[in-house]
Amino acid sequence: MELYDTEEQQVEAIKDWWKENGKAVMLGAVIGLGGLFGWRYYQDSVTEAKEAASEAYSQAILSLSSKGIDASGDVQSFIDGNKDTEYSVLAAMQLAKAQIEAGHLDEALAQLEWAKGTTKDAALKPIITFRVARLQAEQGDFDAALTELSNIKEESWAGRVAELRGDISLRKGDSAAAYAAYTEAQQASDASQTLQIKLDDLAK
Repeated sequence: MELYDTEEQQVEAIKDWWKENGKAVMLGAVIGLGGLFGWRYYQDSVTEAKEAASEAYSQAILSLSSKGIDASGDVQSFIDGNKDTEYSVLAAMQLAKAQIEAGHLDEALAQLEWAKGTTKDAALKPIITFRVARLQAEQGDFDAALTELSNIKEESWAGRVAELRGDISLRKGDSAAAYAAYTEAQQASDASQTLQIKLDDLAK
């Protein structure tokens, strides 16, 4: 490190350094502040967009609750306008529920298939997949339903998956497969209270 004997030498050294580096320092400060304010603006914009999507979602679901299937157009408009958010997936699931209740099974299945392919939420994926399988079974497409169920790998869903597999097997006329599936479901942590009744019925 250079040592300076007098205050004047120190001042001159600082002036020289500033001539050489001053522009770079100022530019760095400007870029740094610009980046800081730009990042804050971006974060504020993202927050505002999320809040707006949340409010719009609430309005769409409120409309669905009060009007039922008649609100399909409003909910679909929300879904189409918010496809880059998970709110659109949740709205599609709610719309599918209303469509099922109204007997529009094909439309409901299309909503659920879209939601399954769109969601990035790992917790939602098995819920939607399970509903797709249940709806396919309701439509009599048993093989497709069983294939769909095989896509759910989460251990926390083992009981529900096995039980539905048993229900489907029973509807297909395969009592042995149904009994095996129900027995498997009983061993899972999410086993339902109705399994023993189903097993007793098969044992008769």
